[in-house]
Amino acid sequence: MSNRRRFLKSTSLGLLGLGGVALGFSSDGRERTDSGLPDGSASRGMITQEAEHAIERGLAFLASRRRGGSFGTNAYQGNVAVSSLAGLAFLSGGSQPDRGPHGKLLTETVRYVLSQENREGRYPGFLHNPEASPHGPMYGHGFATLFLAEVYGMVHDGALRKELHDKLKAAVKLILHSQNAEGGWRYRPDTRDADLSVTICQIMALRAARNAGFAVPKTTVDACVRYVKRCQDRRGGWFRYMAQGGGGPQQAFARTAAGIAALYSAGIYKGPEIDAGLRYLKTCKPTGNPTPRPDMTYFYGHYYAAQTMWTAGGSNWSEWFPAIRDELLASQMREGYWWDRICTHYATAMALIILQIPNNYLPILQK
Repeated sequence: MSNRRRFLKSTSLGLLGLGGVALGFSSDGRERTDSGLPDGSASRGMITQEAEHAIERGLAFLASRRRGGSFGTNAYQGNVAVSSLAGLAFLSGGSQPDRGPHGKLLTETVRYVLSQENREGRYPGFLHNPEASPHGPMYGHGFATLFLAEVYGMVHDGALRKELHDKLKAAVKLILHSQNAEGGWRYRPDTRDADLSVTICQIMALRAARNAGFAVPKTTVDACVRYVKRCQDRRGGWFRYMAQGGGGPQQAFARTAAGIAALYSAGIYKGPEIDAGLRYLKTCKPTGNPTPRPDMTYFYGHYYAAQTMWTAGGSNWSEWFPAIRDELLASQMREGYWWDRICTHYATAMALIILQIPNNYLPILQK
């Protein structure tokens, strides 16, 4: 048994607010009300010894490449989204701030993300490093808010816990206030149009914050649901980039994974939109073969697809996860990282989150 597993057996991980608070996000009345949400039992044995070894190598790579609490390479050095995803990767392995093999690192990452709040002096609560890839800063804000909400309740230092509470509350408020008339979100807090890719980041962050006890109005979620549904092609089941259009079915894998994940995050687990989306997504099942030069949506798409199949459960999950697990194991580099056109830290964090889903440690997976 690895040190990581030993730590998890000896701590009260399941008692620190990680029990999956079912606070009933508003939806269209098709909420999943049975007790069949994933509890991890269907995933026993899915993290093989080979996968365990790959995970340990990946976590070690990230830990050795950090700059204080920040992550990212080249133009993405210090990027809030990449740093937050790296934090989620360590949380997925069971470490907590100041506890576990990567506890000190996680505390540093929490501090780093909090230090990026309102750097531009224009938007209180905005989690964004303007010096680390300015494109699409609401992506970073969404992933950062998700990370802070997931770690909320695990921080024991009084001063840090107070800062986390206040800045997470402000981050949630910024998401609520930046939702536009379409019902979604776009690249910056003041943008008037919306796209599905940014919208999923915000609604998942709101779901995590709601699970942590922060108020999220029903009207916000309902408007988001209407927008996401408008992005779907009802006949094919796949999702467009925007409600007005953008992309066809041939390149719709990542968008469809994000669309279903958005509906799940809003509390909708059944209905024709879910059924049609899953049917399309199954046509994009990973092959299990390595992907040495993935396109820019590869890790993003599989990040949401794996979570979607986890929530869908049954054969959806049992057939999907082994294929993406084997595909990721085959494409890991000798040094322990995964390659991507965006950033190796980003790709590695995404791969590690996917590979560790069977652990069922992230609160957002326990909806």
